[in-house]
Amino acid sequence: MQAVLDEVCQELMISDESTIRIPDVCKATGVNYGSVYHHFGSREGVIDAAYNLLFSRLAEEDIHVLREANESATTLAEYVAALTPMVERFSSGPDRLKRRAIRVRIVAASLTRPELRILIGLTQAHLTDEIVRLVEYGQERGWLRRDVSARSIAVALQVIIFGRILDDISINPIDPTDWEFAMGAFFASLFNQP
Repeated sequence: MQAVLDEVCQELMISDESTIRIPDVCKATGVNYGSVYHHFGSREGVIDAAYNLLFSRLAEEDIHVLREANESATTLAEYVAALTPMVERFSSGPDRLKRRAIRVRIVAASLTRPELRILIGLTQAHLTDEIVRLVEYGQERGWLRRDVSARSIAVALQVIIFGRILDDISINPIDPTDWEFAMGAFFASLFNQP
């Protein structure tokens, strides 16, 4: 069934779910039509499983970057040096725009699909927990403010990055240099002032 999910994920990366036809997926993967329905229950079950896989893959890629930043920093300068490219990577560039758009589609689909919402909710909680650990690492060393909870900072960071989709669809989007400056100012406000 992994081949089926991979095929559906590929389709979802370039199109929306309305174009997905299970017979086409079976033909592309060589998987029996009946097996797909036996395993996933319905077309929507296949799509929900693929959405969850996509959402999880995107989150795991981000978690990997977060763990690298957390494990590499032993000084404030190293921590800032690890965070700066990470923030830029998460919030800028055409690749991130596509990732945000896909995540928005998955979240939007989950609003009317309770099972999908639970699946991606578990993944989202895991991603938030990883960001909390990164923030706590900085707080424990006195680098980041402790008057704001680590979870609040973690959620605020995700809201800023994920919420950028609103500017992505604007006919007058923010200049990338202005955005990077604003993000730098925001993140600077989280650090303890000497």
